[in-house]
Amino acid sequence: MGRQTIAAKLILACAGLAGIVAASLPAHSPQATRAAAPRTAAPPTSAMTQPVVPAKQTSLPAPAAEPLMVKRVLDIGPIKFGDFTWDEAGVPAGPLIITVDLAAQTLSVFRNGYEIGATAILYGADDKPTPLGTFPITQKDAHHVSNLYDAPMPYMLRLTNDGVSIHGSKVEWGYATHGCIGVPLAFAQKLFGEARLGDRVIITRGKSLATGGALTS
Repeated sequence: MGRQTIAAKLILACAGLAGIVAASLPAHSPQATRAAAPRTAAPPTSAMTQPVVPAKQTSLPAPAAEPLMVKRVLDIGPIKFGDFTWDEAGVPAGPLIITVDLAAQTLSVFRNGYEIGATAILYGADDKPTPLGTFPITQKDAHHVSNLYDAPMPYMLRLTNDGVSIHGSKVEWGYATHGCIGVPLAFAQKLFGEARLGDRVIITRGKSLATGGALTS
């Protein structure tokens, strides 16, 4: 993986399917995600996890955008569904930005510009797609249960008033959500401990940035 580009972590759909498709983040783009979908992978089709019914809460505005340079991308290979990487050793304290690339089906966590975590995800498909854009985290609930579907959503980080969130899930090939972003439970627990209300989550489809570029909303 090149030190000057963010390389894609290609998700393996089945045994024998592997590869890494690299992409550069254009300097003008406000997003930073891992680019390129698996060559033969189709979007998941069956529902597995659900968003929650909107709850009463005080919405927090996204913090004013401040230039945050990409200083490091984790040097790891392909990520299978259910797998993740977390390495914050030596990374200084600083602002947190979470990036999600629906095309590559991956989520990355940047602290002070250094990538400290990456995982394969589930996301919304068909008639309940995961929305694109930049969203502040407006609510945290480690033991959340969906009011609509009576389904557990552990380590929930709410992104929208209509229930789209990041939460722990059993991440397997062939499954999808009703708009939420599902991540492995152990990864969700680490992310929950790291994230704060107001931290930005940038969701794109296939967009990326060059190392040294600015992460802004």
